[in-house]
Amino acid sequence: MHIKPFFVRLIVLIGLLVFSSSKSFAQQHSDAILGDWLGQKKDVCFRIYKKNDKYFGKVVWGTGKDSTDTKNPDPRLRNRKLVGAILLNDFVFDGTDSWQYGTIYDPAEGKTYSCKLSLTKDQKLKVRGYVGISLFGRTDYWTRIKKS
Repeated sequence: MHIKPFFVRLIVLIGLLVFSSSKSFAQQHSDAILGDWLGQKKDVCFRIYKKNDKYFGKVVWGTGKDSTDTKNPDPRLRNRKLVGAILLNDFVFDGTDSWQYGTIYDPAEGKTYSCKLSLTKDQKLKVRGYVGISLFGRTDYWTRIKKS
């Protein structure tokens, strides 16, 4: 049986369209956490942004205008302002519904924890910080701040 060149081209074209649209959907979904988030206590705003293929989060406002990182284990960083500090580092989208392999720094304790992020059905950001395995940790839920 001989397949006509037209059908071969059509099949290749359909395959390329399916592949590119699924990649585009994954890209859009992977960026779903980008933006500003209000911390669980509603006293801090975090901005999650993307650099290369990793996700980071920094303090945009809150914690007191002149709050410094007094409990940082690195003495050179104890005078840095918390507003502008990057507290979420190196998250990678897992291809489905979470961002993993990152860390979160807690300035109240001066400690860094493993962390994973995921979106809930009601579009809150589930922030799970833990030591060792995810079973041993704490979860906060952040609320997206909508741009006006």
